[in-house]
Amino acid sequence: MAETKGAAGRKSGMDIDSKLVRELAELLAETGLTEIEVEDGDRKVRVSRSAPAAVAAPAQVAVAAPAPAPTAVAPAAATAAPAPADDHANAMKSPMVGTCYLAPEPGAANFVSVGDKVNAGDTILIIEAMKVMNPIAADKSGTVQAILVENAQPVEFDQPLVVIG
Repeated sequence: MAETKGAAGRKSGMDIDSKLVRELAELLAETGLTEIEVEDGDRKVRVSRSAPAAVAAPAQVAVAAPAPAPTAVAPAAATAAPAPADDHANAMKSPMVGTCYLAPEPGAANFVSVGDKVNAGDTILIIEAMKVMNPIAADKSGTVQAILVENAQPVEFDQPLVVIG
């Protein structure tokens, strides 16, 4: 009986694709965006969320997640823990939220390794964001002293990636 009402008439004009809405919501969560809009012919779908509460929580999680890794890697070396903290201050940082790839394609050699000499402008890794591969170039010439991310690791905006000295 509800189908005969006027409100149902509007609903039949646009079928809501709940799978698309869920995918867009997941994309918002993955990328840190606050709003996304998709238009397909007469159909337009916009998904949004409030930024302050959603952005603060992932940023704290991202900062907390890398911290235990260096401690777990070298728990016996008390002098090793302060050194990475100093290196992070001069590290190249992620310009975006996405997934970090150290090689141009699966099975290929990494762009750079610790000890490699790089020139400003050389591609050192790729960050995939919204299905777009974004090459990240060295901001200065020097030697790669540390790679602070793993291949296929999600990264946050301003997260330290690589230390070039």
